[in-house]
Amino acid sequence: MEVFAFALRHIFRKKVRAMLTIAGILIGVLSVVIVSVIGEVGKKAVNQELDSMGIGGLCISAAEQNKQKEFSDTLLAAVQENPYVDEATPLLTKMTPISVCSKKTQSVVWGIGSNAAQIVSLEIVHGRLITEEDVRKKASVCIVDESFAQMHYKRTNIVGKTIELLGDTGYQPFTVVGVVRSGGSILQGLMGDVVPTFLYAPYSSLTGQKITKVIAKLSADADETEACASVLSTLDEEAGVTSGYQAENLNQQKDRLNGIMDIVTLILSVIGGISLIVAGLSIMTVMLVTVRERTREIGIKKAIGATRKMILFEFLAESFLLSVFGSLAGALLGASLGAIGCVLVGIPFSINLISVLVCVLFSIGIGIVFGVYPAAKASSLSPADALRTE
Repeated sequence: MEVFAFALRHIFRKKVRAMLTIAGILIGVLSVVIVSVIGEVGKKAVNQELDSMGIGGLCISAAEQNKQKEFSDTLLAAVQENPYVDEATPLLTKMTPISVCSKKTQSVVWGIGSNAAQIVSLEIVHGRLITEEDVRKKASVCIVDESFAQMHYKRTNIVGKTIELLGDTGYQPFTVVGVVRSGGSILQGLMGDVVPTFLYAPYSSLTGQKITKVIAKLSADADETEACASVLSTLDEEAGVTSGYQAENLNQQKDRLNGIMDIVTLILSVIGGISLIVAGLSIMTVMLVTVRERTREIGIKKAIGATRKMILFEFLAESFLLSVFGSLAGALLGASLGAIGCVLVGIPFSINLISVLVCVLFSIGIGIVFGVYPAAKASSLSPADALRTE
């Protein structure tokens, strides 16, 4: 405790020098923590968006050798009734030319069933959702997301308006029956020129479109491997074929995407961590200057009985405290800036505490390592030589 108390007194004695050294460490830790926060928040936000757009569960389609590519109502019912499946809906999605407000543009059109809201996040804002009756009657109705309504009508409530979709026989009128706050809102906000708006219609009303894929949302406690095998077996039995269908586990695609994002975050963190090495060098420089300034003091201490070990620990304690102050300040500031940024963007804040802890410990370790040489140099001074120093 006496060693640390003396180190603190010397740090406060040279406040400007200490603050500059701490600032160097702070900036290094700050950059790494902010990169970590961005990576963690981005990963969770993208996963949430993909989940809300139905990018989860199983995507089922006919195998290459299966000549019957289209899913009949019987096959759809077989998937829905599988014990591993919570919900199943046909997947029809394509970029389609549309005419809205006498202007022709492009939109992603989703052909959905009445239960799509349980698979694709469709939070109703105005009007209603697609019903089973709409699907059965092949009703020419649709629902749009808020971004679509705002883009073309400068308001969100456009229930009753007519939008024309290009089909086999030309443009066909569809009446808007609902406006939803749908998946993809964050992505649209950040990349509006890249991520398109969405339009949803009963799959039965999209003429010329055959159901070739089905999305199945699995039960929460279902084993994905067992569920996949069970669903494919059910379809083969219903269709009277062998290995006639294939299923792509969309959750595995998300895992691969998460892995890529983790690698990118790690690379950026390593680049940011280079500044910690620079901060460590600054600690070494400052401590070498400190040793030179306190040479006579070291000589006096040794002359009255201070051991080499005591001098070594005294200087190591100073470099340790500088590293701790800079690391903790950088971590707190980085987390605070990350939280403020999330509030401004409007996404939930998230932070990987383990990565922050590793960064702090690494920074402290760097400070100690670069403080060893000055501390060893100070402890090796002979009392006679140190006392002769002017």
